[in-house]
Parts: sequence; structure tokens; C-alpha cells
Amino acid sequence: MEALNIRSGGIYVDCTFGRGGHSRLILERLDRMGRLLALDRDPEAVAAARTIDDPRFVIVHSAFSRLDQALRGAGVAGVDGILLDLGVSSPQIDEARRGFSFRSDAPLDMRMDPGQGISAAQWLAVADEADIREVIRDYGEERFAKQIAAAIVAARTRGPVDSTRQLAAIVAEAVPAREPRQDPATRTFQALRIHVNQELEELSLVLPQCVALLKPRGRLVVISFHSLEDRIVKRFLRGEARADSLPARLPVRARDLPPPRLRLVGRARRPGPAEVAANPRSRSAVMRVAERCPEEAA
Repeated sequence: MEALNIRSGGIYVDCTFGRGGHSRLILERLDRMGRLLALDRDPEAVAAARTIDDPRFVIVHSAFSRLDQALRGAGVAGVDGILLDLGVSSPQIDEARRGFSFRSDAPLDMRMDPGQGISAAQWLAVADEADIREVIRDYGEERFAKQIAAAIVAARTRGPVDSTRQLAAIVAEAVPAREPRQDPATRTFQALRIHVNQELEELSLVLPQCVALLKPRGRLVVISFHSLEDRIVKRFLRGEARADSLPARLPVRARDLPPPRLRLVGRARRPGPAEVAANPRSRSAVMRVAERCPEEAA
């Protein structure tokens, strides 16, 4: 909330409603002229949002990669702040039937919107071994991706790999070494979730839209939980915070260069020990903040 620098009469977007923790805090800081638009692609999150009876609040069932379309549909041309809280939500992890976690046995689904796309089980049933290996290696940063992919392909010749516990057992048998305090299936589940939901692609699509939609001095706040997400955010924000570069020795004065569109606000922020103790799932969180440069500077 501090990073968003909320103006009481402003227009804000919560791109990841979840169960509304951030949205409710934003609404508390808005006056009657303020407005909050929230997005979520999970129909259960949308249903939870519709219990908020507040004329200042609108929920849209949409992936955040369609942010510009959602705002145009709501009659909004520019906003004072945008929040992105990336990754899977706690209700999605805790609800066994969603198939995000191996702690309970459930269908291997992992879709944030079960009505869109194919499930993790459906993808594993048809994907080439090389594609499975690449997803687990690149999105899970798993050093035993080759062994895990081979084990999955071998297992599916005996029947479908379609439950969470079944996949976790396949991975555990394929991984020759275990990391302390981490289940061997953790990285594989993470990789499949990112792939099934196209999370990195969604992030790459929404960031340019955020910059275009922010009003002068409007804030963009992004919380990521995965190194690949944070890398995309960091590179994008740094690129937007630099003036356009031109070829060396081109006779152009620095003041005539197109100025940057964003200003970085502080350093990346991470949770302290007290917050991690109160909320262990926050331990890998990284928050980055940027502000839209004034139009007169642009």
C-alpha cells in the first residue's frame, strides 16, 4: 500500500484479486470518488470478489494479459496505480481438487482457470519427452529434468499420469539427490504450473500495457515469487527507466534524447524475518516499484 502511494480519489487496478486482501486495503484508502478495478482469471476468485458490495469496485473475469481490453470495457483510459501479485494464490494451493499441490492426492489439473486450456495431465499425455524436459529444466530450474522427463514418458506407457501423488512419486524415484527441506517434486510441479498457465508469457504481455495505462506519477508495483518472473520484471523496469540509446558518435545532444517513461522507486524489497515467520509463503517474495514519469518530462 505504501508503494502504491494511493491518492484517495484515484483509479487503481489490482490485476491479481485472489481473495481480495490487497483490494480491500486499497478500498479503505479511497474516498467516494476513488475507483478500483480488479482482475482474476480464476472463476472462484471472481465469485469471491462479487461478494464485495461497493459501488467503487468492479471485478473482471480475465487474465491480466488483457488488461488494456478490460479497462476499455470499464470505460477507463488511465490509472493512478497498478498492482501485480504474481504466481499461484494460497486458496489454489490449499484446495486439493485444483491439483496444484502434491500434499493431497487429486486430479493433476493446475489451471488457474479450469475452463481454459488443457490441464497438466492432458499436456503430459501428449508432450514429447524433449518438451517435458525443456519445461522442467527452464521453468523449474531443475538439474534432473532429463531423468524426470524420461521417467514420466516411461510411466505413461503403463497408463495415464493424471494425479498429483502419482506424479510426485514418479519424480521422487527419478531424482537421485534431494535438497534439504524440499520435496523432490517441488520444482517439477512449479514448472508444469508455469507452463500450463503461460505465466511468463502473460507477464511479458502485461508490463508494456501497465506503462501505457499509468497516468503521470502513477505507480506500478510488482510482487514476484520466482526468479524467472523477477528477472523479467527487473529487466523491463530497468529498460523503461533508461533514456533511449542511439548509436555511438551520433551528433545528438543528451537533452534531445527521448526520456525514459519510468522512474525506479527504491530498491527491490524482500520480507523481513518477522514477516516470513508470520507468513512463510512470503519468504521468496520480491517487490519492485516504478513510477510513470511526468508528461512534461517526456
